[in-house]
Formats: sequence, structure tokens, C-alpha cells
Amino acid sequence: MTTVASDLAEAGHRFTRKGRDTRVRVIELPDRGDGGGHILVFGDITDGCLVRVHSRCLYGEALRSDDCDCGPELDKSLDMIQDAGSGVLVYLEQEGRGAGLLAKARGYLESEQSGEDTFTSYEKLGYPPDARSYEQAARALFDVLNLRSVQLLTNNPAKMHALREAGLTVQVVPLVTEALSQRAIDYLDAKRRRRRHWIPNGESPWSAEQTILPRPDAAEPPLESAPPVLV
Repeated sequence: MTTVASDLAEAGHRFTRKGRDTRVRVIELPDRGDGGGHILVFGDITDGCLVRVHSRCLYGEALRSDDCDCGPELDKSLDMIQDAGSGVLVYLEQEGRGAGLLAKARGYLESEQSGEDTFTSYEKLGYPPDARSYEQAARALFDVLNLRSVQLLTNNPAKMHALREAGLTVQVVPLVTEALSQRAIDYLDAKRRRRRHWIPNGESPWSAEQTILPRPDAAEPPLESAPPVLV
């Protein structure tokens, strides 16, 4: 394994979380129509390191909402990176699946009134159900950090495909989190149906039976039922 990112100009500093220290370096991703964001490099990374590509969620992360899995996914990812001793968090400014916080709030209200999931509510309000792009994040992993293979912490096939298209070999690592409310359970169900997310459970994390098939008229990404290693 080859150590990478050892000569980055960004200053590193001590980072303490849950009583444990590591070194972190921060690299800015400019806004190129996708919101931009930052790369946080923990420790001395190598090919095959853990990587989390994460979209900002004010409700789930800062306000600790029980209505989604964003906060638990971020916490779990950082726990795993700390346990491994190194890894990468790509934190993207893509609130509300890229539509923004106000659109997210409007989507929640529409869902409360209609009983539909937030993907359907976004469409009713004129927003794309998911406007996020992971291309810049993937290119940064390849070009800036010089990574060629990663263990990607995700349940989202779109993130896996973006990294593969950038030239990375990707091993998908499932994020097993506990839904904090019925609303969160319903949201996970919608992510299965509408975006084909792999939502694992403790018994069979990648079983096709755990993925609810979409409506016949829904244009969605192809179903992936196993954690692939892609070149």
C-alpha cells in the first residue's frame, strides 16, 4: 500500500472526538454548481482507506433530528474512520438533496399535508427528487489525494458509480444505523423505493429482499443487490 497526501500544503491539526485524538487536514472544494464543500483527511491515508462522501444535513447533524438517518450515518462513519486510524470525509454542501434548506422545509410540509414521501413532494413542488452530483468529490479523491482504491461507506449506489467513473476501485462498506423514529423508517423505505439505496439490516445487509422495487413507471437507477468491488 502506498501512502498518499503526505505533501499536501494544508495545515494539519489535532482533532479530538469521543476522547480520542487524531490529526486532520482540510481541503476546500470550490462551488462549481454542485454546492462545493470540504475534504477532511484523518491521519495518514493509503489506498484502500475508508471514505465517506456525505451531504450536509442541518436537521440531522446539528439539530439532532430523529426524522432521517443523516446524523447517525455521519456518526457511524466517523466512528469507523477513528477505529481504523485514518480515512477521508468528503463533506458536501448539498442540503436538502441539493435543493437547499428552504426547499427541504417546503418538502417536509408538503409531505405532512399529502402523506407522500419527500421525493414525491419535491417533484410536486417543482424540485428534482435528488439534484446532487458527486463528480467533483470523486475527482478530488483521484486527482488531489491520489487515491486509486477506497472502501466507500455508503448505502447509495449513485456515490459508488461516481467514484468508479472517476477511475477508482470501490469496495462498498454498508452503513448499519438504527432508525430513530417512524418518520425515519418511512424515509428509509422511500430511499429504497425511489433511489434504490441499499438499506442493510443485521441479518442480511445486502439482500435483494431488503430492497423494495420501485413503481413500474419510475425512472430510477439500476438495482444493485450485492456489495461489488469495481475497477
